Amino acid sequence: MLDRKTHLDLLAMAILLVLCASWGLQQVAIKVASEAVPPFFQAGIRSLGATLLILLWMGVRRVPVFERDGSGWWGLLAGLLFGGEFLLIFLGLQFTNASRAVIFLYLSPFVVALGAHLFIPGERLRLIQAVGLIGAFSGVLIIFGDSLTASSNTMLTGDIMLIVAAVMWGATTVVIKATALNQLAPSKTLLYQLAVSAVLILTVSWLSGEPEVGPLTPLIIGSLLFQTVWVSFITYLTWFWLVRHYPAGRLSAFTFLTPIFGVLAGNLLLDEPLTTSLFLALLFVGGGIYLVNRR
Repeated sequence: MLDRKTHLDLLAMAILLVLCASWGLQQVAIKVASEAVPPFFQAGIRSLGATLLILLWMGVRRVPVFERDGSGWWGLLAGLLFGGEFLLIFLGLQFTNASRAVIFLYLSPFVVALGAHLFIPGERLRLIQAVGLIGAFSGVLIIFGDSLTASSNTMLTGDIMLIVAAVMWGATTVVIKATALNQLAPSKTLLYQLAVSAVLILTVSWLSGEPEVGPLTPLIIGSLLFQTVWVSFITYLTWFWLVRHYPAGRLSAFTFLTPIFGVLAGNLLLDEPLTTSLFLALLFVGGGIYLVNRR
């Protein structure tokens, strides 16, 4: 029988911290790899590589791949949402700056909270949780809010793409939690998303005529391996295990830590500036997460 939790325990919180730190570091890895690998192709090959890894994992653990379990159409939908999200993120970043992108992309936990409230029994959003989500989002605004002061029609185009990407990100989590996908092994849930997104993104890369891949240095190869093996395979598989066992809204609140870890990683690895606002943002995000997960 599946063990479903009503609250996050210490194990889940520790795992979430590792995941958010990894996803924050991923932003640096993407930036490093983009010096030689075009963005769509980069996203596509990491999904393809992770697809092969998850198939190997399922084979070793003897998890059925083609079993008829009623999840096919839901899996296709989750894969299209997952792939579309990444396409819009990479395309939107061509029109708007990264700071604005972070703000709009992290509207996703609100989508998850609303979707869970409407479609997932037992995960209704309470007032204190709504306050916590707003508090955590305020922490993101503290770091990146200055970038909203200036805009243009071009930036607004990118902003809209990032908002749609955030909706798709949140909708993916709700679809997984509220449908037959929640009854599957986490590896099969992830396989749907990786396989469909690999085909979708690589097709778009080919149709868009992206430039050829440049010289692959050890650093760029390491960046691609980190994104493929650690992020797309290990951390995503772990995330879907968490989604299967814990409330989706409470999990999503923790993702507000990801941009903060991204700022820290940029400072440590790319010598990007670090301001005192980061510590105030940590206070807001931490307080918001506490309120969301308060019993």
